Amino acid sequence: MATTIQDGSPSTHTTNGPTNRKAQMRVEIPKNREPSETDAIRTPKTPQNEGISWFESSHVGSQPVQVYELKLESDGGPNKNRAYTRLPPPASPYILRLSLDAGTPASKRGVLKTNFPLYGGAFERTKFVEKTLPSDFSKPVQIDLPISSAGVFVYWIEYDGKDGERVKGREGYFNIDPDLRVRKRTPILTPEQTVHAPGKGGLITEKTTHIPLDGLSIITLVSKWMGRLDEWTPYLKETSERGYNMIHYTPLQQRGQSMSPYSIADQLAFDRELFPTGWTGSRDDGTLQMLKTLKKARDEFGLMSLVDIVLNHTADNTVWLADHPEAGFSPLNMPHLTPALELDDAIIEFSGSLDANGLPTIIKSQDDVDLLASSLREYLNTRNLWQYYVLDVTGEKKAIGEALTSGKIPSWDGPDLCGKSDVEVAKLFRSEQKIDNLGALSSRFCASVKPGVAAAAMKSRHPDSSTDALVESWGKIVDIINVPLYEEWKEDTEVAFKNIVSRIKYTRLEENGPKLGPISTQSPLLEKYFTRIPHGEKTAKHDPRALSVANNGWIWGADPLANFAAHPSKAYLRREVIVWEDCVKLNYGNGPEDNPWLWKHMTEYVTLLAGMFDGFRIDNCHSTPLHVGCALLDAARVVNPDLYICAELFTGSEETDITFVSRLGITSLIREGYNAWDPKEMSRILYRFGVQKPIGSMDGACMTSPADIPPPTGKGPTRAGLVSPLQGSVPHAVFFDLTHDNESPLHKRSAEDALSTGALVAFSHCAVGSVKGFDDLYPRLLSLGSENRRYDVSENSGIGQVKRILNNLHTEMALEGFGEAHVHQENDYIVIHRVEPKSQRGYLVVVHTAFQKGSKDRGHIKPIQLRRTKAKFIYGASLDIHSYEDVNDPKLLKGLDSTLCLLPPVEGRNGADNDGPYQEIVVPDSFPPGSIMLFSTKLEELPPNIDQFCKEDVDGAFSSLDLTDLNVVLYRCEEEEKDATDGQIGAYDVPGLGKLVYCGLQGWMNPLKHVMQYNDLGHPLCGHLRDGMWAMDYIHQRLEKQVGVLPNLAAPAKWLKERFELIRQHAPSFLRPKYFAIVVSEAYKAARRAAIEQSSDFVASGHSFIHDLALSSVQMYGLVKSASLDPGKVVPSLAAGLPHFTGGWARTWGRDVFISLRGLFLTTGNYPAAKQHILAFSSTLKHGLIPNLLDSVRSPRYNSRDSPWWMLQNIQDYTLMAPDGLSILGESVKRRFPKDDTWVPWDDPVAYSYSSTVAEVIQEILQRHASGISFREYNAGPNLDMQMTDQGFQIDIHVDWKTGMIHGGSAHNCGTWMDKMGESVKAGTKGKPGTPRDGAPVEITGLLKSTLRWLAQLSHAGKFPFEGVEATIDGKTKLVTYQEWSDLIQASFEFNYYVPADPAEDASYNVNPAVVNRRGIYKDTYGAGPGRE
Repeated sequence: MATTIQDGSPSTHTTNGPTNRKAQMRVEIPKNREPSETDAIRTPKTPQNEGISWFESSHVGSQPVQVYELKLESDGGPNKNRAYTRLPPPASPYILRLSLDAGTPASKRGVLKTNFPLYGGAFERTKFVEKTLPSDFSKPVQIDLPISSAGVFVYWIEYDGKDGERVKGREGYFNIDPDLRVRKRTPILTPEQTVHAPGKGGLITEKTTHIPLDGLSIITLVSKWMGRLDEWTPYLKETSERGYNMIHYTPLQQRGQSMSPYSIADQLAFDRELFPTGWTGSRDDGTLQMLKTLKKARDEFGLMSLVDIVLNHTADNTVWLADHPEAGFSPLNMPHLTPALELDDAIIEFSGSLDANGLPTIIKSQDDVDLLASSLREYLNTRNLWQYYVLDVTGEKKAIGEALTSGKIPSWDGPDLCGKSDVEVAKLFRSEQKIDNLGALSSRFCASVKPGVAAAAMKSRHPDSSTDALVESWGKIVDIINVPLYEEWKEDTEVAFKNIVSRIKYTRLEENGPKLGPISTQSPLLEKYFTRIPHGEKTAKHDPRALSVANNGWIWGADPLANFAAHPSKAYLRREVIVWEDCVKLNYGNGPEDNPWLWKHMTEYVTLLAGMFDGFRIDNCHSTPLHVGCALLDAARVVNPDLYICAELFTGSEETDITFVSRLGITSLIREGYNAWDPKEMSRILYRFGVQKPIGSMDGACMTSPADIPPPTGKGPTRAGLVSPLQGSVPHAVFFDLTHDNESPLHKRSAEDALSTGALVAFSHCAVGSVKGFDDLYPRLLSLGSENRRYDVSENSGIGQVKRILNNLHTEMALEGFGEAHVHQENDYIVIHRVEPKSQRGYLVVVHTAFQKGSKDRGHIKPIQLRRTKAKFIYGASLDIHSYEDVNDPKLLKGLDSTLCLLPPVEGRNGADNDGPYQEIVVPDSFPPGSIMLFSTKLEELPPNIDQFCKEDVDGAFSSLDLTDLNVVLYRCEEEEKDATDGQIGAYDVPGLGKLVYCGLQGWMNPLKHVMQYNDLGHPLCGHLRDGMWAMDYIHQRLEKQVGVLPNLAAPAKWLKERFELIRQHAPSFLRPKYFAIVVSEAYKAARRAAIEQSSDFVASGHSFIHDLALSSVQMYGLVKSASLDPGKVVPSLAAGLPHFTGGWARTWGRDVFISLRGLFLTTGNYPAAKQHILAFSSTLKHGLIPNLLDSVRSPRYNSRDSPWWMLQNIQDYTLMAPDGLSILGESVKRRFPKDDTWVPWDDPVAYSYSSTVAEVIQEILQRHASGISFREYNAGPNLDMQMTDQGFQIDIHVDWKTGMIHGGSAHNCGTWMDKMGESVKAGTKGKPGTPRDGAPVEITGLLKSTLRWLAQLSHAGKFPFEGVEATIDGKTKLVTYQEWSDLIQASFEFNYYVPADPAEDASYNVNPAVVNRRGIYKDTYGAGPGRE
C-alpha cells in the first residue's frame, strides 16, 4: 500500500520512522574494497551487512572499538548468570567476543552455532550459521561477532566429547537493545541550577538524539478518553510539556462490543471512534490518518509511540470468527472442553431460572450467596457430569458379552492374570494402558476397553468359566476401575464450586468488586467461559461443536509455559480461569501449519503496527505461547529492527522471566512502584530496578582494558579497542509508579503519596512510566470499557509540574551518563542520589513517603551528610489535598481538588571532622508525608583527572624491578614478610575479612577482583577503606621500609604513595574503595607485566593461564633472612611451599627444588636462578647425595635417595634449554665438605677447601652409587628427627648389576618424595614410614636412565670428560660405560616393573600374584622388602 503523508514523501508501513532512523545512523563506507570471502552468501544490504563492511573497510577512525567479552565455561556454555546478556544499541558498530580458555573440552573440534547473521544478511530465527573454532589448544579461543543492529539471538558450541560423539553445549542468549531516536530537548534547568519557567526549558529542538533505554519517560494514555485523532493535540502538548518522550497507547484497533481497548474486533483496522462521526474511510485511510498523527507527535512534540499488541485473544463479536472458528479453542479441536462447555451452559440456564424458582437475582448478603450456591449445586447434579470421567459399566458388560459369544477372542498379550484379585486386575488395566480415552473427557463414557481385550483378559484369567460369569467378573473390575475416576470427578467438582462461590462473592457482593447487577441469562451468575458464535449462513458449514469457543483469562500461580486451554488442563472445567468474557482465546497450534489463516492474519497485524510505532507492549505476555511470540515479533522486527518491546510478566520466577525475555527479545520488563507495601520494600525495589551501579563503582575503571582488535571477519585493519567483560544481565526495567490497570494512590496508600512515589520512580536509573490518571490524581481506577468521559487538560493539574521537572531531568541524566546511584531509606524517608562518575556532578531527591493516610507529621530522618560535596536546592513541594471526594464532572475526567505547595529553599549546613569537610541537608520542620526536595550536588576538590592520574606512569614505576623485587611487590606470605623485616611487618588484617593471604598486591587483588567485578561496595574491604587510610598506608610503607635491602622498591613505593596521598587529600570516604581499586589493580597489572617481560618467549607470548602459571615462579622465589643458598650471605632462594616452608631449615629442599626447577625457572626463562640453585646444591654433594634439607648450606641433612637424580635431570634440562647451557658443566664449585665426607661446620677452614666442576660432581654421584653408599646420618637421633627409629638413620644404596637398577632404603626410612613418617605411639605407627618404597623406585630408575642416555651422548661427542663408572661385578672391577649401564636398564625394565594384564603371562615377568590388586600397570617400586612391593 503506497500512501502519501502530509509532507508529500512516499511512505508505506515499512518505510516510516523506524527505517528512516536507521538510515540516520549509517556509517559511510569506502567504495573500493577487495571482495570479502563472505560476499557470496550475503543477501542484499542489511544493517548487519553495513557493520561487516565497516569493519572490513580501511577507515579506522579516532575512537577505539568497544569489545564486550563474554567468558564461556569449559563445556562451551555460559554459566547461569551469563546465560542472558543485554548489549547496548549499536549506534556505531562494536564487537561481542565469546571467549574460551585454552585447552577446554569445547575447543576440541569446536563449532559455534548461532542464528546471529554472522556473515551478513537478514536474521531468521531458524537459520543457523557456523564458525569453526581455532584448533590450537595452547591459546584461548576468541570468537568476535560484529554487532551493528538490534535483535535477539541464541548461540551454543558443539564439540567432540568422549568416544568422538558430538556434544552440544548449553545455550546462551544475547539481546541487542534498539536504537531509539527522537527530537532533542533543551535543558530543564538553567546554568545556575534553577528550574526554567514553562515555555523556557524542556523545549523541542530540530535536532535528533539517541534516547538510551534508561532515558525513556513513558505515559499511558487511553485513546477513547482522548477523542478523535484531530482532537489529540492538547493531550500531546501536555504530555510533551510534562517531560515525557514516549506515549503508551492502549490498543488502537477496532474495539469489540464491550468497548474495552483490549477486546479487539478487527486487528487490521483502527478504531472508528478515532475518526469523525460518520467516517466512511477504508482501513488504509485510517492507517494514513494514524501515521499523520504519530508523525506529528514525534516531530512537533518529541513523542515516540508505544502501542499494546494483543496476541492471545480477539473480541467475542469478531466478525472473522464466523469464517474461522478454528482460531479458537472449542470442543471440536479440544474435545476435553466438552464438559466445561456443558457446565457453562448449565450456569447460564440456571441464571435464567432464578425468578421462576424464587431465588434472588440480586445478591445482597452472604446468605444470598450460600442459597444460590447450594441451588446451583443441586441443579448441576442433575447433569451427571461424572459420566465424562468413568467407564459405562452396563455398556462394558454388554460389549464383552457380545465378544465372548462371537467366539473371536484374541489372545491376551498382557501379564499373567491367574490368581490376581479384581483390584490387582483393575490396577493392571490402568498401568498397562488398556483403557482407551482415559481422562479424555470428550464425551460421556468416552473411556472404554476394547471388547476383545476385555474378553481375552477375562478368558485368560478364568478359562473354564461361563460367559455369564466372565461378564459379571468384568463388571466388577470396571466398577473398581471407576472408583478413582469418581474420586477425580468429586475433587474437580469441589474445586469448581469453591472457585464459583469465590467468584460470585467478588463480582456481586464484596466492596472492592464490580458489584454486577441483576442475574439473568444475558448477565449470568458468573462470567461466561465460552463465546457462542451465532448460527447463521456463514457458520452453517461448520461442525456445531466448533461454534463454542473458550474465552481467555488468567490463573493464579499457573505455569506460564503451559497452555491452560489444551489437554490435559482442566482449568475450564474446574473454573480456575479468571475469565474475560469479551475475549476469545486464540488457538495457534504448534505452528502455522496448524492454523495458517490465523498466523497470516496476526502477522499482518503486528507488521502493520511495527511499521508505524516505535514500540510494543505485549498484553498478557506471560500467557503468550513462546513459539507464537517469537515468530510474530521476529516478523515485526523485519519491518522495524529497532522496535522497543516491553511486557509485564506474572510468572513469579526470575528464571522464567529470563526465559521469556531472552527468547522473545523483550527490551524491558514492566515493574511497578505500587507493588511495595512499605518504605523499606519500596527502597528495595528502587535499588533492584532503579540502580544499575552504586556510587563509586569500579568495574568500568578497573575491568576495562585496551587491546588491539583484529577485524572480526578476517578482512580489514586492526583497530584500537577497549575490552569490557560481561557478567550477564538482569532484564531491563521500565519502572512505572502506577500502571493503568491498578488501583489509585488514594485507594492503595494515600493521595499524597502520588507526589513522593512519582518523584522516586522518575529519579530511577531505568526507563520509567506513569499514567495520566496518576499525574492528575484520579481518586479511583477507571473502567476501560464503561468509562466514556474525556481527559481534562490543565496546566496545574495534580503533580504535572513536578513531573515536568523530573521527567526532563530523568532523560538528561541518562543522556549525560549519570550512571551511578545510591538509595537510602530511613523510617518513612527515601533519598536517592544519582551521580555522573567522571565529573561527580549529581542530583539528589529527598522524599517523605506517604504509605498511610492522614498523617501530616514531619517524621524523623537524620541530617543527610554529603562528604566533600556541596548541594544546591532546586525545587521542593508538598501536596495539599482539599477534598478526597470524586469531582464527578459529567464530561471530563478530573483529579482530586488539590494544590501543589512549593517549599522554601533549604540551605546546606557545612561541617568538618577527621574525615574532612561535609555538608548536611536538614529536612525542614514542615515537610509532611508526600513532600519532596530536589538538589543538585557537586563533589568539591576532586581533581578532574584523578582517574587518569591513578593510572599514569605505572609501567615506569615498576619496569626496573627484578624478579626478587617483584616477589616482594606481588607476593610474600606473612611468615616470609616477618622473616625479611625482623617481625616488623605481617599480613594485613581486614576487619570482617581476616588476614590477607599475601602481603603484596596479590593479597589485595584476591578480594578486590570480586569487588571490582560485581561492584560489591558492601564488602568488608570497602567498608574498611571508607573507615580510614590504613590499608593504603600499609601498601606503600611496607615497600619503603625495605628499600635499604632492595633499592629498586623505591620507585613503586613513591608511585603508590603519591596516588594514595592524592586520595587522602581530595577523595571523600565513599570514593576511597574505587580509587584504591584503580591504583592497586593498575599497580598489580604493571607488576605482572614486568614479570612477564622478564620471562621466556614461550611465557611472554602465552595466554593468561600461562602467565598465571609462570608467576608462581615469582611467588616461590624470594629473599628472606633466615634461609639462603649461601651460608655466608643472604641471597634469594626457592621455597618448598607456602606458608609452612618459608624460612630457616624448612625453606629450601633438594627434592622439591629439582622437581619444580624446570617449570619454575627453565620454562619461565629465569636461567640465573636455576644456575644458582644447581651450583649451590652441587657444592653440598656428600656421600654421593645432595641434601634434602639445605638449611642455608649450614646444617644440611642427607636422607633423600631421589634428590641427586632430580638434580641431574635438571642439569640436563639446563644444558638443553638455557643459552650456552652446556658451559655449566665446566663451572667450578667449592665443595662444602671435605673429600672424606667428614662433617665440618660451614665456617671451618676445611670447608670449601677444594673445588670440583659440575661435570665432576655428576660423575661423583654416578660413581658413588656404582660403588655403593652406606653411612649413618650425622647427628642421628631425636635431635635430628624425633619420629624416626634408630635404624632409620642408616642409609644404604647399591646398584644391582644384573639389572642396572639402584636399590636402597629399608622398612625404617623413606628416601623418596612419599616421605610421611608415622608419629602416633597409640596407633603403633611412630617411626614407621607410610610408604618406605625401599628397593628401586620407578622414578629413580627413570631418572637414572635419562641421565645415562644423556651422558652417553655427550661422552660420545667428546663433550663430557668421562666415559662411565668403575664397578665391581662378580668380584671383578671393570669400567661400565654409560651406554652399557643404560642398555642394562633398558633390557630389564619391563620384566621387573610390568604387571601383565593377563595372569597367564605372570611367568614372563617378575610378579608376585599374591600382592597384585590391579593389572596392566607398572609397579611403583621393584625389589622392596617382603609385603611392601
